[in-house]
Order: sequence, then structure tokens, then C-alpha cells
Amino acid sequence: MLAVHFGAGNIGRGFIGSLLHQSGYEVCFVDVNQEIVDLLNQKQAYKIGYADDSKKEMTVTNIRAISSQTHPEQVVSAIAEADMVTTAVGPNVLPLIAGLIAKGLAKRVQISDKPLNIIACENMIGGSSLLKEKVYEQLNESEKEACENMIGFPDAAVDRIVPNQSHQDRLMVVVEPFYEWVVDRTGMVGKVRVQGMTLVDDLKPYIERKLYTVNTGHVVAAYLGYQAGFKTINEVMANPTIRDHVRNTLEETGQLLINKHDFQDQEHQKYIEKIIQRFSNPHISDEVTRVGRSPIRKLGPNDRLVSPARQYMKYVGKQPVYLAKAIAAALLYDFEQDPDAVTIQKNIRQDGLESTIQHYTQIPSDSDLMKLIIQQYHQFSL
Repeated sequence: MLAVHFGAGNIGRGFIGSLLHQSGYEVCFVDVNQEIVDLLNQKQAYKIGYADDSKKEMTVTNIRAISSQTHPEQVVSAIAEADMVTTAVGPNVLPLIAGLIAKGLAKRVQISDKPLNIIACENMIGGSSLLKEKVYEQLNESEKEACENMIGFPDAAVDRIVPNQSHQDRLMVVVEPFYEWVVDRTGMVGKVRVQGMTLVDDLKPYIERKLYTVNTGHVVAAYLGYQAGFKTINEVMANPTIRDHVRNTLEETGQLLINKHDFQDQEHQKYIEKIIQRFSNPHISDEVTRVGRSPIRKLGPNDRLVSPARQYMKYVGKQPVYLAKAIAAALLYDFEQDPDAVTIQKNIRQDGLESTIQHYTQIPSDSDLMKLIIQQYHQFSL
């Protein structure tokens, strides 16, 4: 079995690639980083370490890699022959790989009627659906018709903390032991066998649970930690005041999720505590500036801060005080090496705070949430 995976970075190798390997697939990585591509082809293996007391390691074998820049024709051929295609490239890169995938599918439908599932494993809602949209823009009508019955784009929710890291062995990657890969079975074609993949009929509750607990909590720790002068997330979580802020924020998102999706209260509380323990893992040194990077995207109307804040008001009927404080901290994030942060600070100086908030979050100027965020911004303290 052949799996083509776009993205040979730490997440690609340490999460999706490792599970595909454990499920018996030959994994063909596709990436633009020529050094990583060359190393994967040279060593044909890499090691994964686990961020816990066990110090266990696993070796991933039966792999190869293709540079999408220098050998796109090889990528097209691999997709035409693949049993599965996955991605871990980041939401902004999905449209950039759609062209190669479209060419691969166009070739595939000419030579085979074997079903294929393409799963975008990204920190976003509807990643595979977005990828399908971008791929179909580059197919003709007959190719689209052929793909409809044999190509699936099931959406997925993925969760594993893989921090930035450097090792003498450039292919080595350290990951937390915990992971979750939930996939919408209703969007699949044929049968898929992957160790560690959970198939569900309704993905949205799981996507929102992950996004509004893991992603929200992580970025809240980052932005509050940055304001307090901390460098890493585990240092942030060792601070009782910020730890309480993170927990209180997740209590707000948790009440939203319980009311909206009928999650069991006690079970969700256990989930929140598990997430807080993961953030506090002393074996993971994850920089606040990595977790908080790209604040423009994270302040988007459908992302991890603004969306749960708006929905909290709808489903709970109260003011999301801690989420508003987190949004204020994101607006105060002024890390000079982050282009998004620099842009936001420039907008605030030139256009004013309210206009900037409305521009990035699409929160109406006359709304209670806007007033709450502005209040938290001007009164910000830890």
C-alpha cells in the first residue's frame, strides 16, 4: 500500500507519517525542502522520540520522498498510483498543492477506477473540503465527473503537539505521546485502514471540541505568557495566575460545547484537565512565539478565539469575559519578528483599535462583544 503525504516537516513525519507507517503503508513524502527530501531518500528511515519519562524511540522505515519543485511529474505519478493521500502543510499552503493533486487525479482516472481518499490533516475546520474545492477548480467537467464516485475528501480533526525543535539528526522528531485523528466516514470512498484513526458520522462536534479546547487554550497560554515575559508554554503553565486564566477560558468554551453538542459535563471536564496537563508537559519546550504566530489568522471570525466568543453569547447567554481577555492579549501581541503582529500594531496606530478589531474579527462595532474586548484591552492585566 502506498500513501502520499504532502509535508515532510515535524508534524508530517512525527504524526501522520508515523501512523501511516505503523499501518503498513509505504510513505512517500512530498515537500519543497530539498535538504529534507534528500535526507529521507538517503537514509530511508527516521526516528521518533516521545516527550515523556519513557525516552522511547520508534524508527519509521519504508519511506521515500519527492521534491514537488524539481520533480512534479513524479508527484503526479505517485498520486495516480496511491492508496491514500494526506497533507500536513498548513491551511495557507493547501491551495498551493491543489494543482499537483489535480494533475495526479486527472492521470489516475485515465488508468484506474480504484477509490482514493485525500485527507487534509490541518488545524482548521473543513480542510479537506477546501482542498477539494481548489482541486476541482483545476479539473475539467469529465474529470470532475470521474472523480465524484472514486475520490473522497473526508474532513478530519487532528491533535498532537509537535514543537519546534532541532537535533543533530535532522530527521529526528520528538512528539508528545497523546494524539487524536478523527475522520468523517461519510466523506470517504471505499475502505480505509489506518492505525489510530477514529471514524465518526458527525465530525463537527469533534472539530469544535479540539479547536475550542486545544487550539484556544494553547494560544491563550501563548498570548498571556508573552505579555508576562515567559518564553515557553510549560513555563507559562507553571504560573498559577495564567494557568487559572487558561482554565477559566476553557470553562467558557466548555460550557459552549456542552450546550451546543450535548457533551457530558464530567467527561468534558476530564478532557479540559487532560489538555492542561499536556500544555504543562515538562518534556516539551514550546516557544510562546511559535504557538502565537500568525495572529491575523487566529483572530479570524471562524477561528479559535472569536468564533467561540460569539457562540458563547449565543448558546450560554453570558459575556465571554476570559475569551475577550484572550482576544485583547492577541491584539496586544507585538512580537517584532511576526509580520502579522507588526501589521496589527500598525493598524491599531493608524486606524484605531475598534476599526482594527472589526477588520480582522468581523465583530460589529455596536455589539456587546466589541465593547467587552475594548474594555479588556484597555484594562489588561494579569
